[in-house]
Amino acid sequence: MKNDLVLRVVAKLLIPYILLFALYVQFHGDFGPGGGFQAGVIIAAAMIFYGLIYGLPAVRKAVPEPLVESMMAVGVLIYGGVGLAGLLLGGNFLDYFVLDPDPVHGQERGIFWVEVGVAVTVAGVMLKIFYMFADRGKVDLS
Repeated sequence: MKNDLVLRVVAKLLIPYILLFALYVQFHGDFGPGGGFQAGVIIAAAMIFYGLIYGLPAVRKAVPEPLVESMMAVGVLIYGGVGLAGLLLGGNFLDYFVLDPDPVHGQERGIFWVEVGVAVTVAGVMLKIFYMFADRGKVDLS
């Protein structure tokens, strides 16, 4: 789609708003529908849209495969780190109430960081699946 100027301009206009919406879903997930999973899928969808319009090399340059693979691991580590923090502070695994002297703020912090971990992991997994499907026609089996 390198010659389709309309799609390229529309993509340049829409992608920042799609990413902004992903941040909105991430940060307001505890007040309504949304959260880490939905935000991660929206982030990945924005990058996949970028790849469909500008080509696979462009999206691989913007989000290299080693970064995508790191995102999958880092998100799980963030999630698990919140659980371990609860254990180290004298609570149970994923016990958010011990994360702050005020239990309500501890609950907010715990949920926020767990949702960040989920968003990072989901975005990484979705992009990895996209990269794998995009590469499947390029395999030489001889």
